[in-house]
Amino acid sequence: MSVATFDILLASLRSGLTFQDTTMRRSISPEERLLLTLRFLATGNSFASLHYEYLLGISTISGIVCHTCQLIWQRLREAVMPTPTADDWLQIADGFYQSSQFPNCIGALDGKHIRVKKPPHSGSQYFNYKQYFSIVLLALVDSNYRFIIVDIGAYGSTADARIFCSSRMGERLRANQLALPEPRRLPGSSASATPFVIVADEGFALSPHVMRAFPRRNLDDRKRIFNYRLSRARRYVECAFGILSNKWRVFMSSLQMSPQNATLVIQACVILHNFTRIHDVPSEPEVAPFPTTTSVGLDHNPQGRPGSAGLAVRELFADYFISPEGALSWQLNSIRGTRR
Repeated sequence: MSVATFDILLASLRSGLTFQDTTMRRSISPEERLLLTLRFLATGNSFASLHYEYLLGISTISGIVCHTCQLIWQRLREAVMPTPTADDWLQIADGFYQSSQFPNCIGALDGKHIRVKKPPHSGSQYFNYKQYFSIVLLALVDSNYRFIIVDIGAYGSTADARIFCSSRMGERLRANQLALPEPRRLPGSSASATPFVIVADEGFALSPHVMRAFPRRNLDDRKRIFNYRLSRARRYVECAFGILSNKWRVFMSSLQMSPQNATLVIQACVILHNFTRIHDVPSEPEVAPFPTTTSVGLDHNPQGRPGSAGLAVRELFADYFISPEGALSWQLNSIRGTRR
């Protein structure tokens, strides 16, 4: 984070970080409160270590970090992660088409397990399939690696698909309340209009607005090309998680706090991630755009086989990706593992 960006962040939070001096002692300044919080998030140092660095009590540091993280979420969420409008979705779709050549894509969806200390009396609720305790950050990401919508705090033992179905994002998607644009034809295509979709991995259910790859058995070139094109769009959420963890290294180890306070920390890091992506020139190398080697109604079916409407939308994309209008010159070489 640059000095100029820090000053902008401090100006946005100063009123909430300013406390009254008393006759007994002077209050901790807003600058020190914000620096302390950023130091904790950027290094992952324990409160005991920060106690020696800042000469503050451990409980005081804990209170400052939690309060500042909550303030960051409350003050900056609407500025750096606003609720998307139809025009916003169109801009996101244009970004995905330019960077990954996947049309009508409004985001890449995935979940990330954030390691936490086992909460008391929690049993196996937070114990995930990776064999550690965690809470889940479920995120929808655009082609600039910015978070569009997040759901934070689900039990680590819960599958991503179930978290998505029970999240506010999933409920609004099923109820057609996300202000999605009207379906439109794929670029250069004369086929029927295609709905805007979210790309996800095999852990999510297929629906008209959520695309996942074809099963890996009995794949022909057409299905392999679709899977390849989908993976090129889906990588942005994986990269966003990598950038988040690399910049805010508090995620490199287990969060030694309650799930409620861990949720505050994750919320703050998500907001700061978007904040720095907006105000700082990205220092991370961007993913290379080239690899090395009729409207359908909503028919969401979270359990069992995917709905016929979701299958029909995936077939539309698969046909488009092998058509002259939608094919890429290198896609066959990529799926067959041959060099260009």
